[in-house]
Amino acid sequence: MPGTDLKQQLADRFREVNGDHPMTDADDAYVSVQFVVLDELCAARGRDTDEVRRLMLEQRLPLPGYLRSDGAEMVPRDLFSLADEAGGTDGLRTWFTAHWEDPAVGKEEWNSYLSGQYVCLHSVTPATIQRKNHLTTAISSAPNEPDAGSAPWFVRLHALIDELDALEPAFTAYDRLRFNSPTSRDICIDAMRTRFPRSGSADRLLLSIS
Repeated sequence: MPGTDLKQQLADRFREVNGDHPMTDADDAYVSVQFVVLDELCAARGRDTDEVRRLMLEQRLPLPGYLRSDGAEMVPRDLFSLADEAGGTDGLRTWFTAHWEDPAVGKEEWNSYLSGQYVCLHSVTPATIQRKNHLTTAISSAPNEPDAGSAPWFVRLHALIDELDALEPAFTAYDRLRFNSPTSRDICIDAMRTRFPRSGSADRLLLSIS
């Protein structure tokens, strides 16, 4: 059946991009809360699922974020929102890449978007991608700032961490396998909060400005 063929092609493409890693019960539970089954989203939006799979294979829409253990293609609930804003999939690439001044960076971000691996954001838009990149860079470089360790520095650092925390979901163990590394949440949120906990004068200053 054509639908079966397209679904298998999409699964093969997904594993080509992400590797072939098993999904645990915990992984399945996580993605079932954070994402929606492609067939269900298409039914709700009046879209033909095979046509959407075709658009994904043609690199005109992003791949699924996950394949659940039962083979379900798990996608974000706002999968079609950027294409809708761009006036359709035909104009999506031009609209998307225009958000970066450097065409090379825009192309790189477009390829990352198509991979479906932007599971690090609750909502994937050019603005949230840019903000996430800014925040992770600022948080990573914060320990090298001249006033590192001061009360104002703690306030700035934790404001950045809190903002990133609001942008990012929790991730799941599968993500660490496919990326072969800790996630940005591991590095820039959890580890930084452990390394530089809110305490002492920083807490008092936070309270005084809240």
